[in-house]
Amino acid sequence: MIPLDEPRLRYTVRLQPVLGSTFQPTNFPDIGAAKFSRAQGGDCLLVESVQSMANRLEATAWDRAARRPAPLVEALPYVRVHRRDNPDEHLTSSREEAHRLASAFVRDSTLDGLQMLEVIRERLGLVKDTPLNYPRMARAVLGLDPFCLLHGVFFSHKQWLGQPKFTRAISAVVEAHDVREVVSGGRKADHVRHQLVEGEGGTSEGYGSIPFHRVEWTAGDIKAMFVVDVDLLRSYGLGPDATELLVRLAQWEIRTLLSRGLRLRTACDLEVIEEAKGLPERAELEGRIGELITAEGIGAEPVTVLWKG
Repeated sequence: MIPLDEPRLRYTVRLQPVLGSTFQPTNFPDIGAAKFSRAQGGDCLLVESVQSMANRLEATAWDRAARRPAPLVEALPYVRVHRRDNPDEHLTSSREEAHRLASAFVRDSTLDGLQMLEVIRERLGLVKDTPLNYPRMARAVLGLDPFCLLHGVFFSHKQWLGQPKFTRAISAVVEAHDVREVVSGGRKADHVRHQLVEGEGGTSEGYGSIPFHRVEWTAGDIKAMFVVDVDLLRSYGLGPDATELLVRLAQWEIRTLLSRGLRLRTACDLEVIEEAKGLPERAELEGRIGELITAEGIGAEPVTVLWKG
């Protein structure tokens, strides 16, 4: 296992389309594809944003079909939200919510009759006229949901004094360099209604045959780039085992995401053609993560809270 003596761990992976030569990049409202020029020259595209890649990395640790954590990390704590009027029904969790432990569904729930707003405040040690104690808060977050320290959490509610924030420790992006447009089109065919008649439903209601155009892209090079901020995780003062556990989890998320292939959209299915240098193999990471969970002693059943809805 590679030692963790660097401030950052950087990995770059070269990709190519699985089918043909074209791909569909991410698009933004009123902007379209995010095209840009690098200082080195040449037209480039943002294929997948940092925000979207964070979501995809985080999703590797959650089994969406079973609505539970992936087997490797099932022993790690998290907050599971059930409905108050149906305590056996899974609603959501700190692993699924965009704001994780700071989600409104977690915040507005109760644990053994206590408001989670107050439970979290107490566990973080948030006291009026007192500086934020990040090591203490990090240890509390570790005991509630360690993935919040990897992917970030912002306790922004005004009753959470100081509004502590843990920034994202793992980031990724997919870029395409030396890009060119591929313009094509098609036709949505209506094999029932061959002619539109006023008052009988038109294209806005889904009737009729509609031609359309589309723009895809081809690229000289497509790269997925990952960074794990080891120094940030060390700064929480959790100790060597807990810090290594978080770093290995980040590496495992990267390795798992790449091993599944990157089907980012219907017309954007990418495969690895050049592996990341220095990234441990998945089996090696899984063995070490299991050892660290046991050594750190943070394995726990999920905390089940009841949402007011």
